[in-house]
Amino acid sequence: MRTQSLLSILSQLLTVKLSRALFVGAVFFFLVTNARAQTPPGGGGGSSGPTYTPLNSWSFHDPTNWTSDYGTAPVSFTNLAFSYLGLGSSLVVDTNLPAWLKFKTVETGGSTNLTVNQGSVLFWFAPGSWSSTNAGGSGPGQYARLIEAGQYTTNSSVGWWSVYVDPAADNIYFSAQTNDNSGTYSNYLTAPISWKTNYFHFVALTFSATNSLLYLDGALATNGPGVTVYPGANALTNGFTIGGDAAGNYESHGLFNNVATYNMPLDSSTISDIFSRTLPLYMMSPWNMAMWPLNNATSSPAYTPIAGFNAISGQGNLLWDGYASTCSYDTNIWISNVSAAHATNGTTSVTFTIQGGADGVPYDVFANSILSSGTNGIPWAWMGQGYHCNTYTLANLSSSICFLRLGTPQDTSGMGLTDAYEWLVLHISPYGSQTDAYGVPYAWYAMNGLDIGSATQDPDRDGLLNYQEYLYGTRPQVSEGFSIWVSQPGTTSNLP
Repeated sequence: MRTQSLLSILSQLLTVKLSRALFVGAVFFFLVTNARAQTPPGGGGGSSGPTYTPLNSWSFHDPTNWTSDYGTAPVSFTNLAFSYLGLGSSLVVDTNLPAWLKFKTVETGGSTNLTVNQGSVLFWFAPGSWSSTNAGGSGPGQYARLIEAGQYTTNSSVGWWSVYVDPAADNIYFSAQTNDNSGTYSNYLTAPISWKTNYFHFVALTFSATNSLLYLDGALATNGPGVTVYPGANALTNGFTIGGDAAGNYESHGLFNNVATYNMPLDSSTISDIFSRTLPLYMMSPWNMAMWPLNNATSSPAYTPIAGFNAISGQGNLLWDGYASTCSYDTNIWISNVSAAHATNGTTSVTFTIQGGADGVPYDVFANSILSSGTNGIPWAWMGQGYHCNTYTLANLSSSICFLRLGTPQDTSGMGLTDAYEWLVLHISPYGSQTDAYGVPYAWYAMNGLDIGSATQDPDRDGLLNYQEYLYGTRPQVSEGFSIWVSQPGTTSNLP
């Protein structure tokens, strides 16, 4: 399936103004259901590989019934919570009461949700109330289960399969038991971790009779032997749990986002591709503030990443066509090999190559139907970020005339908008104030699709003006104002 299909999906979602939870959940759902083994733009050569279809996936956009993205209902659940941290919506398993979310391994109709002898499990996880001891925290204080089937026993009387962290959260494990009373136990993988509260990490486990591999944040962390010890049918009849064990104990005390299972091992290129394409979506969200300083502190020194809200980042509307036959390095950047095609429906597609610049640096692409300049000119449209020596296409442009400009990641103010974006799109100076009279960052308006002069407007008509939505941490395009007003017995809450 071509990337153009994803653009069509995003366009439809934006048109009907679905909630942030459904929007970003749909983006990740597209990524996992169309995972392809290819090198991400900006890397070396590579070619398309197999398409993997998940057994099931969970974006957690239904915090009432906790159904999967395929509409699969859980066997049972209790004491769960919901958060906007993460990519749109997250399952929170963090309480001092028994808590679990349990699904069948095999549905009554025969569809499978989890395999334990061969397959892959992918998910994003963030500690909710702990950090690793090697990161200055105290850990969860117990062997916290992330995803588990069966039950651990000292004599292997039940059968067990689990991905979990130790009480200090300094290591992550993948272990299993049979259910033949033999006491057989196998710890297939162990890898060190250093996780902080509310910082999401991408965990990908692949396993087969040949080997087992664990990827953390898109990179191979460790590998182990083939999976030959695993629970049998009796244990699997009881299903599998996310965030704790079947009794509601050994809670992860954390947040889960975008879980996906497969019946075959995914290759490393696909896992890296899913991570590299999804991480910018996490970094765009102002709810994920814990990720910004950590991400910037460990970023490549090749360039200064966009700080603050990271409101404008990612591939955007650019369709990646491949790598250029020749590659130029320079302190400047420019566009070459431009070609255009006019469709019978009146739209235009423009193909071009980015040259100059350096490896690994994302360059902004702007488009306009008028060659405009100056703060009084026609604003340019931000189309996405591309990498040098790569070729891209902008499809279905509404005008037969298209002018393109490039911008660097330079962010003088450090508030989340590049200088080029501020000059060309917003017509403001990157050297001046980055907030309006109400203290709302311009990056917040940009990320939420709002005009920077709309502080006193109420597009979702929920009683909160845009600047109040910012102050209260609510969403300006989704009616939810009343949900933040709290009434105490004998009192009446007024509009904030």
